[in-house]
Amino acid sequence: MNQMRYEQRDSGLSLVEEERVALSERTKTLALRIIRLCEAMPKKQSARILSRQLLRSGTSIGANYREANRARSDAEFISKIGECLRESDETAYWLELLRDAEIIPSTRLQDLHDEVNQIIAIFTTISKKVKSRIS
Repeated sequence: MNQMRYEQRDSGLSLVEEERVALSERTKTLALRIIRLCEAMPKKQSARILSRQLLRSGTSIGANYREANRARSDAEFISKIGECLRESDETAYWLELLRDAEIIPSTRLQDLHDEVNQIIAIFTTISKKVKSRIS
């Protein structure tokens, strides 16, 4: 294990703790972006339905990540990270539907969709690392 990861940093937090805080903030920022997008959706029925789905999945990512950081065991942590992955993937799906149904222009969704895909990649890496560590 890399010793530097656990050394004190200027912030007083270890690198691992700084990474946890950064990802927690990143998922919260994502949720806020999704809230703003949903508030600005057209008033069509299809947009309202997709908006509710997107709002639910997109805002639960950060909540599940917070729960993961309070896990009492590696198994519980992996389970919660799995929930983060599922909700992130579902969020990507709803964004794709909004784009493909031409409810929201793809140019408006691209940055948000890219961020969700990056978050999926991060949670995938976290899950793999913890699983390999405990096996």
